Amino acid sequence: MTTRRPTTMTALFGGLGPDWQAREVPVPEPGPGQVLVRARAVSLNHADVPLLRQSYDPSTGQGEAYQAGYEFAGEVVALGDGVDTLAVGRPVMGTAPRAFAQYVPADHRHVIGIPEGIGYEEAAALPTGLLTEHGALSVSGFRPGHRVLITGATSAIGLLGIRIAKTLGASGVLATTRSPSRAALLTAAGADTVIVTTRQDLTQAVLKATGGDGADIVLDHVGGPAFAACLPATRTGGHVVNIGRLDGSASTVDLDALSYRNLTVHGVSYGFIRPANLGRVITALTHQVLPAVADGRIRPVIDSVHGFHQAQEAAQRIRTHQARGKTVLTVP
Repeated sequence: MTTRRPTTMTALFGGLGPDWQAREVPVPEPGPGQVLVRARAVSLNHADVPLLRQSYDPSTGQGEAYQAGYEFAGEVVALGDGVDTLAVGRPVMGTAPRAFAQYVPADHRHVIGIPEGIGYEEAAALPTGLLTEHGALSVSGFRPGHRVLITGATSAIGLLGIRIAKTLGASGVLATTRSPSRAALLTAAGADTVIVTTRQDLTQAVLKATGGDGADIVLDHVGGPAFAACLPATRTGGHVVNIGRLDGSASTVDLDALSYRNLTVHGVSYGFIRPANLGRVITALTHQVLPAVADGRIRPVIDSVHGFHQAQEAAQRIRTHQARGKTVLTVP
């Protein structure tokens, strides 16, 4: 089933220069198991900007063109073969490669119906954060009553992580930031304890706040030395989940802290798992988290909204670490 649509569309490409550039390309058809979504808003992730930089060499003027983006919201306009769980006209949000475009083909398992009352700009800011943070809590064996430490919590997905953990019944959420000026942002998101790591020792601050026990679960978005500091800050038998590597992918850890505390360490990267597995992660959050989105307990923090033609300004907010929450582009 389809609705009438044009034959060409505008999409943003990297690899053509230092910034994304708009190109006119054919509108894709949905393949088997896919839906085609008319995007109304898309959002930037931290991975988008490094990929843009790596795809183009300014010293040679050479690059490898690619259609950018991963996260979108809009309405379904066509169904591929075998799709019977969604209807044309349904507002959805989701994740798919090449999402910075007017039309996005996506695996039907990777889209979620938008709850009533949520606009496209808010919806576009949700999928990656919801699936990443809820998925990480799930692999760690989270249960109500656990204390959760979230590092790099002023990132857009970290802010969602605070709200998800609180909504699901965490007895306390500890959140870290490097910037004292961002502490209030974490408190507003629901953090019970804020640790400013440029002023406080992460391990000692967590142990002090937890009566010496440590956090039950750590969601680490920072990596690098912070990952190592998380191990002795985790209770005996606890779980540490590395999600991001904002401070680098290498870390030297104290194996005594790992072994003597009987810790379990997980690594997750949902952009690199099999489509069926990602579908299961999204299905789980649909049942457990989406009701809290619908009733307002979970909302994204939106830093700024830009037009498609302002993609350069949007990317600059991430490059210069100005963004506080999600940066969103509206799609014409």
